[in-house]
Amino acid sequence: MTFPWLKGHGTENDFVLLPDHDGTIHGELEGAFVAALCDRRRGIGADGVMRVIRTEALGEPSAGEWFMDYRNADGSVSEMCGNGIRVFALHLVTEGLVDPAEPIVVGTRGGDKVITRAGDLFSVDMGTPEVLGVSKVSAGGNTWEAQEVTTGNPHAVAFVDHLDDAGSLLTQPDYDESVYPEGVNIEFVVREGERHVAMRVHERGSGETRSCGTGACAVAVATAVADGAERPTSYRVDVPGGTLHVTWNADNHIVLTGPAEIVAQGTMDWIA
Repeated sequence: MTFPWLKGHGTENDFVLLPDHDGTIHGELEGAFVAALCDRRRGIGADGVMRVIRTEALGEPSAGEWFMDYRNADGSVSEMCGNGIRVFALHLVTEGLVDPAEPIVVGTRGGDKVITRAGDLFSVDMGTPEVLGVSKVSAGGNTWEAQEVTTGNPHAVAFVDHLDDAGSLLTQPDYDESVYPEGVNIEFVVREGERHVAMRVHERGSGETRSCGTGACAVAVATAVADGAERPTSYRVDVPGGTLHVTWNADNHIVLTGPAEIVAQGTMDWIA
């Protein structure tokens, strides 16, 4: 099989994009194939794969023409990716598939997302978060309480004294599987100043990544709740791969703003 591909990242959260507009190239997009592409030693290497496909070809509900068919690095299906959707939007703009002067509607399994561009930055309306209960997470020999926040994906946000308290994050931190039966992204957070935090994240199905967009949103929401902040409020969220900005508006929507880059593209002759 020969197919086109692109490589991009948002604050060093990196992805392989697979243009497959009519769904005729990759079919069901098998998990083993996705995992092989994401392998950093035997494949292209990435935190996940995004198939660029028309909504009508995939058959998912969406008002947008284009759908982000997102998969984690292990091949599992994911609802949404806040860093990935900015890269996805950049690809649509670069290829002339959408009008960058207008809001861009992209379908995801976490609902339709609206993206706007301002210079080199993309802002994504991530919808309304859900702030739920508190459970416990453990990593690096330590245990913390973690706030459950859903921002398209499930998250557990733990405030720690130092980011290295979570250890290497080479393995999945422990969490309450009765609270998160389908797995969870876990963020470890320190305060850097007023409306300013830094985080590390272990993403389900991908391991520790350099950034997580939905995670940055969950961290901003959890911090705002802890601060008793009134909306609208904005937070700077530093990740290992850069900086993101999150605004929690008065209408309860959260907006994620950050950069996106396409760094390579080509065609591949896949030998199974």
